[in-house]
Amino acid sequence: MCEPVEIRPGEDVYTLITMSSKTAEKSKKMDTSVARLPCACANLRRTARLVTQLYEDAMPAGITGPQFTLLQALKLAPGISQKQLAEILGMDSTTLTRTLALLRKRGWLSSQPASDRRALRLGLTKAGEREFERVLPYWQSAQKRLKQVLGEVKWQGLIKAVVDAAEAIQ
Repeated sequence: MCEPVEIRPGEDVYTLITMSSKTAEKSKKMDTSVARLPCACANLRRTARLVTQLYEDAMPAGITGPQFTLLQALKLAPGISQKQLAEILGMDSTTLTRTLALLRKRGWLSSQPASDRRALRLGLTKAGEREFERVLPYWQSAQKRLKQVLGEVKWQGLIKAVVDAAEAIQ
């Protein structure tokens, strides 16, 4: 046990937490399995949060996972309409508009009137292409890490399962 100590105003106070070797061994042996929830939505949302965190931890400062996803989509499909982009990504219009506004503010997004003038064709500016190329290796690193953790068979199964689910729901 520690003896009580008088703390005077203006003094810094620190707390030291120690763990006995016995407690440390017990914590190493703790079950780290994830609970199988009875709800598909809950399992998917939890997994999406964890996967998003894995990718965002790998990203450099200044860009989020959703912003990179839009850069990637616009790189792969230049001239796409906002409506088509929302459909491909399964995003609601409000969220997509807000994230596109951030890309526009950073100078990464270009937009041109479509032939019917009711829609805009979206693409990347030169700065947007440079940002995509700058961040791509970080994304590739996160992707590689997830593939390694899952293994090729589970990776392919995961991609197939989530694409199949999205197609069935649409």
